[in-house]
Amino acid sequence: MSRSRKPKINADEAWEQAFSAVDHAPLLERLGVSLPRETLKLALTHRSFANEHNHLPNNERLEFVGDAVLGLSVATKLFELYPSRPESDLSPMRAAIVSRYGLADIAREIDLGPHMLIGKGEEHTGGRAKESILADTTEALFGAIYLEYGFEPARDVVLKLFDEKLKNATVNPKHQDWKTALQVRVAELKLPVAEYRAEATGPEHEQTFSAEVLIGGEVRGKGTGPNKKLAEQEAAHQAVLYLRDTARFGNA
Repeated sequence: MSRSRKPKINADEAWEQAFSAVDHAPLLERLGVSLPRETLKLALTHRSFANEHNHLPNNERLEFVGDAVLGLSVATKLFELYPSRPESDLSPMRAAIVSRYGLADIAREIDLGPHMLIGKGEEHTGGRAKESILADTTEALFGAIYLEYGFEPARDVVLKLFDEKLKNATVNPKHQDWKTALQVRVAELKLPVAEYRAEATGPEHEQTFSAEVLIGGEVRGKGTGPNKKLAEQEAAHQAVLYLRDTARFGNA
């Protein structure tokens, strides 16, 4: 007797099933806008999911538009907030804010990870926590909002989400975002992108996190803290100081 098999669903059905498996209302509430179902579905679809399902559309075109919206929104706000700062200050401030790390921070704040549609390969390798995927999807959402509502509403969403980063943009060292500062420094020195690894020790209610930051496979900073984010910030701070010192002596 032959076993009955479940009918195989097509790519569009798989796409709809994956999208419908998560309640996206909390995400839209954090963004402060509504988006048509199909627009939101596209904005959340990473190429890894699309490629595994007969090359469905993915969010890269929306990401392209969102990158431009983000850059102009942040540049204009920095221009307004810091009227006495020269372009040589404003450019690295903007670069730090709109960097992959800055975008990934925002993605974590709005809990974007569970909403993304990613492929099985990315799922198995921690794709929902990868800064590149988080950053790209955040930009795709900005692009979707722009195409749906125009520039000003999209700008308002960007400025709301990036408010703290804009107000503290390399102005107050106490609130320095060392991960984005490191990204800028690495880019200036044309070094490989910084990579982080972290682990937790201790009981679940009282964990201590240890983090390392690697550049070109070499550990350039270490940090500890009560959570992963603070441990990585401390490691990045050490790495920024290391690169500053080595560059001073021509060894970076």
